[in-house]
Amino acid sequence: MTAALVNSPAPKLLVLGGGYSGLRFARAALAQGMAVTLSHRLASPHGSGQTEGGVGTGLRWLPFDSERGVRPEAGPLAGTSHVLVTIPPDAGGLDPVLSNLAPLLGQLPLQWVGYLSTTGVYGDRGGGWVDESAAVQTSLPRSKARLTCEQLWLQTGWPVQVFRLPAIYGPGRSPFQNLREGRSRLIHKPGQMFSRIHVDDIVGALLHCLRLAPNQRPTLVNLADDRPCPSTESLGHAAHLLGCKLPAVERFADVAAGLSPMARSFWAENRRTSNRRLCQELGYRLRYPSFREGYRACLAEESTSGKGIMG
Repeated sequence: MTAALVNSPAPKLLVLGGGYSGLRFARAALAQGMAVTLSHRLASPHGSGQTEGGVGTGLRWLPFDSERGVRPEAGPLAGTSHVLVTIPPDAGGLDPVLSNLAPLLGQLPLQWVGYLSTTGVYGDRGGGWVDESAAVQTSLPRSKARLTCEQLWLQTGWPVQVFRLPAIYGPGRSPFQNLREGRSRLIHKPGQMFSRIHVDDIVGALLHCLRLAPNQRPTLVNLADDRPCPSTESLGHAAHLLGCKLPAVERFADVAAGLSPMARSFWAENRRTSNRRLCQELGYRLRYPSFREGYRACLAEESTSGKGIMG
């Protein structure tokens, strides 16, 4: 454990948004000795009262639903030193955590606040590389909302780090189930590139940055692996690992009109995300440098779990 946490009490972590990435991070933090509380719209999302997965797991849940006006009490959060925010902007484009919990958070002895955002704020770059110094130029409403929320968090004066993420994959969020069920689509758009990050490298990078001394933590950090590529390449590798056939190739120009608005926006922007700051400047070593290593690990974990979903 590095200097930031040496000779200090065990960190008390609050994860706001106990979904896919939040729960994975909470489990890892718990395993490293942190006291962990998560929020969820349901009081006990995994059916076990205040603990996730059964008595003795050590993860404590508190209800938070901004739409219904359900907020956690201050008492259980007393002494919280570290906070991770995974909750997206609300329908109005504002941050539901700051809108509802800012006074409560402002009373805590915060040493680190991580906010998960999106590389979508960089907009379309025609397949070019972006790093943290790149100007933000998105035209998508949801990315504009993320940028607004980033700025609001940074204006709090708390020790905030913003982490910008591309497509997230991992056990239960891999291509294998769709390939098995014949629901995958092999869509090709010339020159289109996508960056990705395995959920365990999100977790690892967050823990790495959390442990850095405060003066070593950059405000903005991109989380991405080493190998952006077309979706046809990554899907082809997944099919190879399964030993199954790929679906027929479809040209994006032919199918775009029939895609959902979310899917069309996914294809509307084209960029590659640099992880130079994370890996070279901050010294984080990726567990899965590309989808090739990551997909093999996903397949192994999904096979072991028997259900393909973790968290």
